[in-house]
Amino acid sequence: MKAPAASTLAWSALALSIVVTTAGWSLAALNVGTPIPDELGDVSAGGDALLLLGILPFSVVGALIAARRPDNRIGFLFLATGVGGALGITATHYAIYAYFTDPGSLAGARWAAWLQVAAISVVVPIFIFVPLLFPDGALPSRRWRPVAWLGLAALVLFLLGSLAPGPIPGFDVPNPAGIPGFDVTDLAWLPLLLASLGSIAAVVVRFRRSRGDERQQLKWFAFAAAMLLAYFWAINILVTEAGISPAWQVPLFLGIGALPVATGIAILKYRLYDIDVVIRKTVVAGVMAAFITLVYAGFVVGVGTMVGTGGNAVLSVVATATVALAFQPVRMRARQLADRLVYGKRATPYEVLSAFTDRMGDAYASEDVLPRMARILAEGSGASRAEVWLRSGAELRRASSFPAEEPVAPLRLRGGVLPTIDDASLVVAVRHQGELLGALSVTKPPSDPISPAEEALVADLAAQAGLVLSNAALIEDLRSSRQRLVAAQDQERRRLERNLHDGAQQQLVALAVRLRLVESLIAKDPQGAIEMVREIGSETGDALENLRDLARGIYPPLLADQGLVAALEAQARKAPVPVTVDADGIGRYPEDVEAAVYFSCLEALQNVAKYAHASSASVHLSDRDGLTFEVRDDGGGFDVSAASLGSGLQGIVDRVAAIGGTIDVRSAPGRGTTVAGHMPVDRV
Repeated sequence: MKAPAASTLAWSALALSIVVTTAGWSLAALNVGTPIPDELGDVSAGGDALLLLGILPFSVVGALIAARRPDNRIGFLFLATGVGGALGITATHYAIYAYFTDPGSLAGARWAAWLQVAAISVVVPIFIFVPLLFPDGALPSRRWRPVAWLGLAALVLFLLGSLAPGPIPGFDVPNPAGIPGFDVTDLAWLPLLLASLGSIAAVVVRFRRSRGDERQQLKWFAFAAAMLLAYFWAINILVTEAGISPAWQVPLFLGIGALPVATGIAILKYRLYDIDVVIRKTVVAGVMAAFITLVYAGFVVGVGTMVGTGGNAVLSVVATATVALAFQPVRMRARQLADRLVYGKRATPYEVLSAFTDRMGDAYASEDVLPRMARILAEGSGASRAEVWLRSGAELRRASSFPAEEPVAPLRLRGGVLPTIDDASLVVAVRHQGELLGALSVTKPPSDPISPAEEALVADLAAQAGLVLSNAALIEDLRSSRQRLVAAQDQERRRLERNLHDGAQQQLVALAVRLRLVESLIAKDPQGAIEMVREIGSETGDALENLRDLARGIYPPLLADQGLVAALEAQARKAPVPVTVDADGIGRYPEDVEAAVYFSCLEALQNVAKYAHASSASVHLSDRDGLTFEVRDDGGGFDVSAASLGSGLQGIVDRVAAIGGTIDVRSAPGRGTTVAGHMPVDRV
């Protein structure tokens, strides 16, 4: 059915249901106080008015589902249940009014009496299809078709049975639609029973196979159905033979209406609610209520019957003390039972840590380590979301989460203190050898706060995760440094090309043009040609100097010929800020080491000129268990813990790390900056 037609049909059926329900309420009000024959069972004006209120949600939810999801047959099944149930109850009170309240006042009383039988005969088999088709409106598979055929057979047999001749029960009037040979109602009970069992089995099979969102949908439906069945069971045990009092009827009919509401939530809005917490707390409350009831019944009723009524006060005190002493142990057992029913078998903290150690010890790819850690954390703590955060410089970056989510902006670290993570119930730092490497965070709903055992589990897992995050950080740094080196090489090639094109190439082109002019002037103007040759010589020297400057940027000849001290002193004389170079026992080192130190010092001096606002700077070189350099300035400085490395400092770190060295940046506001590096190499 197309969406516009389905929407029109759905809202029309809802309007019909509201009209019929309103008529039923009016007739039930008119029938208050009218004696009703016992053959009509538990029919009463007040009870049926409440029942109409409980049935109306079937029509409302059915219309919403049919209008929004026309391919889901459950919407139309609910509409049929709501309209059929309202018609049956309204027809019953129409016939009661016509035969007992004001006999002979209404026309068509016999047809109303028949309609109430026919409507109920159709509604019950129709509802059998709901659990069979829930939640997507389709059978679990083709193998479940026999169950649907049994339900359809029961529906047809009940409908044909309503056409059987004979008196209508409760009204003692002949069936106006009676057809001889249609008394087949007794044949409908067996297929109805088999179809009912098959529908329940379908829900169980779907739940065992389901994952994620579908399992949440099935939990909503199963929770509402279980609550309704439990209430029916309680009524059968606790209600006296006098019948169901209004005090019992109200929650019963509210439970009937809750079933379509829960189903509608599951189909349309299941992502907005956490049914697991609702089920868990309901199970705990039910177990505790049953425990308290049994204790009081055992002491006050059971023991009191044996010892007589004189000791009831003492027995009440004993029962109260027993409940008080056993309350917490029973509550813990009830929570364990609820967790087992809702979440299945959960691993103990020891099993979680053991599984974490085993899995992290295997040779998983680096992309698998952190997602596996997040999943183990979520499954062990029962969290709705678990996250693994990795430190990157002065930032905290979410490296993985379970369930997987879109990336979020990094969080800024202030003085090595973990920042606040939105919605997180618990955040635990991960450290290795005293160094902050990241954090683990878990999120649970406010209605299900994290327990001390779960908090201890997260802390223990964080203690075990230090080496894992350390390795992950090293891999990430290696990957990032490779990307930065490739980008720097590309940028350097473009810079060389630009400098060659805009500098020496243009000068050489101009020289070639002027040489051709000299050739034309030799015969006409020898003196002018001589002057132009002199200018060409000067310009050739400029072009040569430009090429030399460009060569120094690649690898300065002075560095290759005379070493670090001479090369750095030559650059210090050209710096815009006064720079002193101090060398302590410096010799010659491998070319790649000298080049790394030279360009690192130049980059640091460029940062001083651009950002430090310094009046002077110094470069100190020494040979202490390898080559060490320091570039100091007296500028404004900055907070190292709160600022990330810029492209210049990051380039120094990458360049030095490529040959096995380390960089340390020391600075504070108003106290200048020191960039220190160390290369564990020997002299040549």
